[in-house]
Amino acid sequence: TARPDDPDAATRTALPDDPDAATRTTRPNDPDAGSRLRSLGVVTVTGGRPSSLPTQIPTTTEGVVSDQIRTSINATDSEDALKYLPSLLVRKRFIGDYNHAILSTRASGTGNSARSLVYADGILLSNLLGNGIANGTNYAPRWSMVDPEEIDRVDVMYGPFSAAYPGNSAGAVVDYVTRMPRRLEEHAKLGLAVQPNELYGQRKTYRGTQASASLGSGEGPWSWWINVSRTRSRSQPLTFTTLPVASGMAIDDASAPATTTVSGAVLGRSTTNVPWYIVGNGTAYDTVQDHAKLKVAYDLTATLRATYVFGWWQNDAQGRPTTFLHDASGVPVYSGNVAINGRRYSLAPTAFGLTDDSQMHQMHGLTLATHSNGTWDWQLAASRYDYRRDQQRSPSISLPAAAAGGNGFLQDQDGTGWTTVAARGTWRPQGADGAHVVDFGAGRDAFDLSIRRDTVVDDWRSAPPVALASRVAGEVDVDNLWVQDSWRLAPRWHTVLGLRYERWQATDGTSATANAEQRYPGRTEHTASPKAAIGWQWTENTTVKASIGRAVRFPTVGELYGATTGGPLTFINDPDLRPERSWTSELTAERDLADARIRATLFHETTRDALYNQLIAGTTTSRVQNVDRVRTRGIELAYAGRPATLRTVELGASLTYAHSVIVANDGFPASVGKWQPRVPRWRSTVYATWSPSDSWAWTAAARYSGRQYSTLDNSDVNADAYFGASQYLTIDLRARWAVDRHWSVAFGIDNANNEKYWNFHPYPQRTFIAELRFDR
Repeated sequence: TARPDDPDAATRTALPDDPDAATRTTRPNDPDAGSRLRSLGVVTVTGGRPSSLPTQIPTTTEGVVSDQIRTSINATDSEDALKYLPSLLVRKRFIGDYNHAILSTRASGTGNSARSLVYADGILLSNLLGNGIANGTNYAPRWSMVDPEEIDRVDVMYGPFSAAYPGNSAGAVVDYVTRMPRRLEEHAKLGLAVQPNELYGQRKTYRGTQASASLGSGEGPWSWWINVSRTRSRSQPLTFTTLPVASGMAIDDASAPATTTVSGAVLGRSTTNVPWYIVGNGTAYDTVQDHAKLKVAYDLTATLRATYVFGWWQNDAQGRPTTFLHDASGVPVYSGNVAINGRRYSLAPTAFGLTDDSQMHQMHGLTLATHSNGTWDWQLAASRYDYRRDQQRSPSISLPAAAAGGNGFLQDQDGTGWTTVAARGTWRPQGADGAHVVDFGAGRDAFDLSIRRDTVVDDWRSAPPVALASRVAGEVDVDNLWVQDSWRLAPRWHTVLGLRYERWQATDGTSATANAEQRYPGRTEHTASPKAAIGWQWTENTTVKASIGRAVRFPTVGELYGATTGGPLTFINDPDLRPERSWTSELTAERDLADARIRATLFHETTRDALYNQLIAGTTTSRVQNVDRVRTRGIELAYAGRPATLRTVELGASLTYAHSVIVANDGFPASVGKWQPRVPRWRSTVYATWSPSDSWAWTAAARYSGRQYSTLDNSDVNADAYFGASQYLTIDLRARWAVDRHWSVAFGIDNANNEKYWNFHPYPQRTFIAELRFDR
């Protein structure tokens, strides 16, 4: 039940026999939803507003709430909550994917992680230390800091139209709001996932298990929440060892090195249609992850609340390869000179790499905020995300010798992380009627990167470091001031004007090897980003709105200073990169159908000096570069609701068309006129949940993505191969049975049609999922 002074009261509805009634949030497509007033085309967030969103949101928003996630989605990780939202894709390769699950949006591909923002309870989870995958590490959002069972709702704002956010919002802003109960709650879940996998003639079944438990309560001014979980996951193979067929030499020289005749190589074609042999699997992870979250809130007064959030995540993972090659006696072959179909090939000692990862990350967040909905409200917030331990070990030789130890490398990122501090206020000159609302704020975001790679001897798995191989480090700070004015000009017109000022500074950039050190001079940039939106209540049930905004995405510390060598990939940094500057606009018509909502959005984005990290053709070296101009035009259609003729069925669908091309690039003329990497022209989602009774819910969903490319010049013409980006259509199924008020079971199948598709790595094949859940 809701207290009279409960700032979350507007979002709560009570169901007589619902064990979650005290915390249930209304559905975003519910026209009576108290948490959203879709008036005049501008979303006004009232009541229990998300901790990181401003009170007035001048653009397209979508969302999903806890009961939808529990009922309709096979959610094994927090990013799965986004699975069926329009124009969004998370590049999740396996359950618990901790290093490559990058978010893709309308005009940004899965190589551009720095063009979207992810928050949880107002704490930044987007890893803006770098962009995409580079310098031997990764920059995916830290999804693992949120467990699916603790999610109350997820809100998504599309585009850089709010002055409250930096230019990294060019794609979207995702805000996870986790539970904060008002009475005693107990929750527990057990999950099992099974994936039979067949690829390149190899057959194996991979399993994952999950367990989570939550406990929370609220009494008087206090409320608290504790969530813990463990995930054990074995992934399908993610990388592959290949040999170009043309690189083989004829075996006709008696003085040639000794050669072992092998069998098992699989003939295929690369993304550029060059014949190659696939001779083994690379990384297949065995990972154990633990997660814990503590939230404590105290109402200092009826309108002033203090909240502390602590998150903890630990991961131990082993990446192991498997060779396809065997000699005449059946012994596996991992390196050396081998004969395949009468030609000699050389397998390097590091052809089959091993890794041992050990991480322990922590996050802290402290917020002091008022929720009066009167003339003034304010908020002070600070957060820290800290790599308390982040190490990866690897040998300098392949199996089988590496299994017994030997020399190797230790990559250490301990101490890396980011800190945010923000103050914001809301002024309502006419009180709480919403006719005129001014949001404003100031803040500072600081990102510290430190990656040290050392050699180890005797036993790569546990030996201490003995000598520096390479080191990169640096810091990027962004100070900001912003204001956003929302004003009801007339009974049917509403406008939102905003301006964001930012001062960006890069300092302490260092790149070192065992024999040399390069120190980079500091840099400072200043920029202003205007925003504007206008909404018109065309009819009683139809709104039309237009938004435009400038976004400046500054180079990350990793792109500036993160050069690395000595591993399987070499990354070339560029301390002189220019900021990426985008102008984005959209025109939206939205109609309330009483039982549903339908929306059409035209969008346009022009980005100058777009920042890309690309492999240099024919090498294992990648570099980051500015692309002169990229232009994206498209349309997005979305529907969600319960049709009057099908009261027991909830339907959702979206269709996105994006024409995204490189229109100028003096540094790489061959890319001009080509598609932007990882942005398909067509993508779509459709889902239907049938609830014939209060006890049963049956869901079927489909996800489609059209043709994509991974390279700037679109030279990867064969998409269905390692390194490729495939077209795909997958079908997901889920059935949930509420046994009684407290117990429920669910069974689901992701990729039920067993589509085999790629996004550099292979995606999961058909996966069976089972859950047992308790709620009280």
